[in-house]
Amino acid sequence: MLARDVTEKRFTPTRFREGYAMDDVDAFLERIHAALTAYEQGTGVDVLADVDVVNARFQPTKFREGYSQDEVDDFLDEVVAELRRRESAGGR
Repeated sequence: MLARDVTEKRFTPTRFREGYAMDDVDAFLERIHAALTAYEQGTGVDVLADVDVVNARFQPTKFREGYSQDEVDDFLDEVVAELRRRESAGGR
């Protein structure tokens, strides 16, 4: 996974069913993008740990537009796997 994959990621909007607040998710994606960019540039130490992603929580939405919880959770699982891979490889 590359930083640009985070920038290009799109989630299905939800309405009238529970989702995650778009602003919360977008802000966290910016942190993930910054972390992956740092890894790509060789400066990725302690930028964002896999545990930060595992523990991420977002404001739920129900009657306003949000992002699909399943899609966001699945993508974050991919991010966790990538961060663990990079952390075990010494930041490469």
